Amino acid sequence: MADTAQYLTLGIDQELFGIDIRNVREILDMRPISKLPHAPSFLLGMIDVRGAGYPIVDLRTKLGLPRAEPTDATRIIILDVPVKGRTLGVGFVADRVFEVTGLDDDQTEAAPDVGGRWQSNYIAGIGRKGESFIVVFDLERLMESDDLPQLSAMAPERAA
Repeated sequence: MADTAQYLTLGIDQELFGIDIRNVREILDMRPISKLPHAPSFLLGMIDVRGAGYPIVDLRTKLGLPRAEPTDATRIIILDVPVKGRTLGVGFVADRVFEVTGLDDDQTEAAPDVGGRWQSNYIAGIGRKGESFIVVFDLERLMESDDLPQLSAMAPERAA
């Protein structure tokens, strides 16, 4: 029997996103984040998790949405993100975290071709759960940025 892919589902604004559960280390309640001077707009700062520092990325800003004040449902997802052949520990701030689940029919579709240019390379696929669409992140592509060298210099590495 083939393994069924499992995704951590999360909400940003009114949309649903998925992260392959193999990349998720842990989920934390929102906590104070130490700001970093001259950081890119998507980098909120750093937090300490059991003696290790993790850079924290605001998913709203990374996806081109306006920032929002944290609520009781806001979570920090600590991830192992593959970047250029190594694995970095990074935290993502999400408005809400729902569940670990498979997708209907255990499959995803490519991002739609709309005949024009738009930044969709961070989409590994679009799956369905009931009547909802779940946009599955390609974490490596999501993190690609001119600011990545600063981020990777701060982030703890893990053996791949």
